[in-house]
Amino acid sequence: MDRRQQKTRAAIFAAFSALLSEKSYSKITVQEIIDAADVGRTTFYAHFETKDDLLKALCEELFGHVINSAMDSAHTHGLYSDQDAPESVFCHLLQHLQENDKNILALLSCESSEVFLRYFKDSLNGLVRSQFVNQNRRHNEKIPEGFLINHISGSFVEMVLWWIRGRRKQTPAELDRYFRAVIEPIL
Repeated sequence: MDRRQQKTRAAIFAAFSALLSEKSYSKITVQEIIDAADVGRTTFYAHFETKDDLLKALCEELFGHVINSAMDSAHTHGLYSDQDAPESVFCHLLQHLQENDKNILALLSCESSEVFLRYFKDSLNGLVRSQFVNQNRRHNEKIPEGFLINHISGSFVEMVLWWIRGRRKQTPAELDRYFRAVIEPIL
């Protein structure tokens, strides 16, 4: 994708995100998105077939970036200039969420949050699988793998919502400690 296409895509994402902070996903029209992004209808459809495709692409970019960054211990965004990166991938993920890059926390708590929360949870499933199931950290074989992954991902999403609603008073390290204290006995 060339630079011009990247700028257009970024403008569409920004316009869409701004609209989502104002109103429900179901009430946003493609026309409103192209007006806010200042692009033509043909340009919009050259990038996205539907509004749903735009939503999926936005979620993949947001959550893919945050989760991939959390899994890559070398990718720190300058978070650890005077300290070591955390051992826990969940703490690293929480630190990326705390940065609130691309206003991700607002999207997770906006009127259309159920859509974003579903994508966020689905994105987390791969992280949970790689960090626990594939590393043989699981000791309780009586719990089906799919159930366990769903439970841990769902718990993490609910914890993030609790944190957002509580005005993010806890540090990522504190939240990570709480989260691991709850999930490690299950494993």
